[in-house]
Amino acid sequence: MVKSKMTEPVGTPFVKWAGGKRQLLEELVKRVPNSYARYIEPFVGGGALFFALAPKRAILIDLNAELINLYRVVKEQPRELMKEVEKHRNEEEYYYSLRSLDRTAEFAELSEVERASRFLYLNKTGYNGLWRVNSRGENNVPFGRYKNPTIADPVKMTASSTALASSILLCGDFSEVEHAARANDFVYLDPPYHPLSETSGLTGYSSGGFSAEDQIRLRDLALRLTERGVKVMLSNSNTPFILKLYSRFNVDRVNAKRTINCKGAKRGAVSELIIRNY
Repeated sequence: MVKSKMTEPVGTPFVKWAGGKRQLLEELVKRVPNSYARYIEPFVGGGALFFALAPKRAILIDLNAELINLYRVVKEQPRELMKEVEKHRNEEEYYYSLRSLDRTAEFAELSEVERASRFLYLNKTGYNGLWRVNSRGENNVPFGRYKNPTIADPVKMTASSTALASSILLCGDFSEVEHAARANDFVYLDPPYHPLSETSGLTGYSSGGFSAEDQIRLRDLALRLTERGVKVMLSNSNTPFILKLYSRFNVDRVNAKRTINCKGAKRGAVSELIIRNY
């Protein structure tokens, strides 16, 4: 049985991620169950809460196949990844050349380590640290023009590999949780947020987006998990739609700092929801 005390993190998030939970981490940790059997997180993204809790048993899931491949390589081949990362150059022409690989047949020939290295490089040198794809699953983030970005820190990467050592990594939709979760497991759900306005949604992490129907499907999953004795915590935007969806749950409003927005004036504290079935 895991006691949910936050200790010194074994590893740290190694990707930048839109909607990442570093700014909300203290509020999330305060609301983690006192004990649980296993930690399960679909929409894993940067994995901030996972690394903060450092659970001994975890299942991490994401629909983004390239992200899950990176997690697997960090877990199993961190030295090979670091060696491959050293080959990259922080140059605009090189960036677009590497980005365009997913439009070619050559992309399918890349090894797992090469794919992971490409993902990490584009994530750390692309504009605003975004990972965004079009409807064909092709990365379309412009060059970030950073002076000296750190692609991967060897010490942190080794620590993150250790943290991931006993984790199960799955590529798939959040519905995979229903097959995996058992009574007394702890599931943290961090979906793409319901937009505050029609133009504010950032849902291009995978090629499918995340609709209102997906939000309803996620709520229905949370209800079914509740019936099975699974402990569920969820983050989302503070909108009437989400409040109505989760009217049967415990809902807390918290303030978080929005860190990814193309307009600096719109970066700041914003009200978000932490939703629990316990």
